[in-house]
Amino acid sequence: MNPPIDSTADSTCESTVELTAALEQRIGHSFKRRELLEMALTHRSFANETGFGVNYERLEFLGDAVLGLLTAEWLYLRNPRMTEGELSKLKSQLVRTGALAGHAERLGLGEALRLGVGEARSGGRSKVSLLADVLEATLGAIWLDAGVEPVRAVVREMLEYGVVGQEALSRADSKTRLQEAVQARGWELPEYRLVAEEGPDHSKLFHIECWFDGALHGSGKGKSKKQAQQQAAAEALDGLEG
Repeated sequence: MNPPIDSTADSTCESTVELTAALEQRIGHSFKRRELLEMALTHRSFANETGFGVNYERLEFLGDAVLGLLTAEWLYLRNPRMTEGELSKLKSQLVRTGALAGHAERLGLGEALRLGVGEARSGGRSKVSLLADVLEATLGAIWLDAGVEPVRAVVREMLEYGVVGQEALSRADSKTRLQEAVQARGWELPEYRLVAEEGPDHSKLFHIECWFDGALHGSGKGKSKKQAQQQAAAEALDGLEG
């Protein structure tokens, strides 16, 4: 008599394969050695509970180093006029835990992560530190699977996405951030002074100055007063943070 067919197991296996294939498509790399991706997605809690034997921690160690190297290379080549201090500051912003977790979430790594029962129930798939770790582990796995170029492509896409987001956030948020910084120092709120207008009515360019604490701290130009104020605030912020 033949043993009964375990349709649940077949369904689980099929869904895992589909999930992995979709993940590879989002990452932009198809693994020749699937066991590397499997390892990169395995948390210690799952390995301990199932006896799988390995988890992503060694790959995370490698991926952290790979990410640091490729981020430094990308910033160095992209910003020939930046000083070492400026490059270091930007690098730390781009590879901070929160930023990495955001990329991991965007790629769907949390959904594919293999967790122990307790870790899964405690919300492990959405933990910032865990998501950052699994992203680094995945980069390490790609490095071992195919070398530097595929990892460089993945990291470049991440960094370009991150820089665009940071620049947009910075532009939109400069006035608010400056107001908070000025208030924290006990000063009066910034004053934005229109000092000049150029061009015809349908295409004006506005010149704005940002004053506080009795001094000029920033200036900006823009096709609208709001845009010029944001630029002036950003320049004033740079001065304060510098």
